[in-house]
Amino acid sequence: MKSQPLCNFLGRTSDFCDIRGDIRVYGNSSIIFVVSPVTKGNLAGNDSWSIRPYCRKHSKGIMKQTKEWTVKAVIDQQRMPECTKTHIKPAVLFSEGGYAGNIFHSFADVIVPLYLTSQQFNGEVQFLVTQTKTWWNWKYQRILKSLSKYEIIDIDKEKEIHCFTSIHVGLKRHNDLKINPSISPHRISMKDFRKFLRSSYSLERSSVIRLRDGGRKMPRLLIISRKRTRRFINEDEIAQMAKDLGCEVVMLEANSNIATFSQIVNSCDVMMGVHGAGLTNMVFLPEKAVLIQVIAIGHEWISREYYGEPAVDMNLRYLAYNTSIQESTLTHEYTHVIRNLSSIPRQEFRNIYLTKQNVKLNLSRFRPTLLRALELLYD
Repeated sequence: MKSQPLCNFLGRTSDFCDIRGDIRVYGNSSIIFVVSPVTKGNLAGNDSWSIRPYCRKHSKGIMKQTKEWTVKAVIDQQRMPECTKTHIKPAVLFSEGGYAGNIFHSFADVIVPLYLTSQQFNGEVQFLVTQTKTWWNWKYQRILKSLSKYEIIDIDKEKEIHCFTSIHVGLKRHNDLKINPSISPHRISMKDFRKFLRSSYSLERSSVIRLRDGGRKMPRLLIISRKRTRRFINEDEIAQMAKDLGCEVVMLEANSNIATFSQIVNSCDVMMGVHGAGLTNMVFLPEKAVLIQVIAIGHEWISREYYGEPAVDMNLRYLAYNTSIQESTLTHEYTHVIRNLSSIPRQEFRNIYLTKQNVKLNLSRFRPTLLRALELLYD
């Protein structure tokens, strides 16, 4: 009888191996040996699979920088190294390389897939991390500790032969900041993920203020401030307009202290920012909060895919504000390319539209969008 493959390479964004049996992880050689009931006696010789355990396989450049692991199925134990450390709990092996320094990719490529893959174990799982980043583990320690009760093993440095009876190599991923309940364990969704985050960071608010309930409390608006690119040139004027409309305004730049910043985001009813300027923090907003994404020139399709569609899946109300040409600071330098995006070579697009562009909102034009956000808080 022909053996079944241990790894699935059909996913659009990630490869994944789900292995059970006699498993031995040889860390500093990046090899996983296995004799399992599926393979034992069914192999004419040894089979092997190569996998890069990072969830962005369609980004060829970054995947080349991701460490490759070999899953090697063998006929008998004599072909495998001896165990020096045996574990009774299952393992999940994944990479913290790639784009994981960026908050969007940290969540889209690692944290959400890690939750999707490991939440079923209720903390009884051992994380084996390749290309680990100490600062990254510190930054997201509450999430990691909520998913696993055990210290992370930096598997690249391990000389021990770690033995398991079950291991997941790579992470399951559905799409950017999305979980599809129809194909998820126990039909979990992004709403469940956000509930998990509220628990991990002890966030108090599960739902937004209800303006129709009366009272004097004002809706709280968070304006994501920036010192560099993709920032609001006239943020003080935006804040004053919001105050005139009855909002309590918080104007703050997203920072690396997730524990603190998540509390601030969770305290707000409306959050607004330019595409790619810290909007991933929407994961900490309470249910039915409003996300206003200001979409600068050239950001249209990625804005919808990266934040617009995921926001709806998170049970947030989503508003998109598409800037006019006059609201982009690029008009002062690149008038000819602003009007003809297709004239920009692909390699220059990011440098111009994502790196050099800031926004000066036309307050009269933007005002109806902000009013609509406040109206949604009455629903």
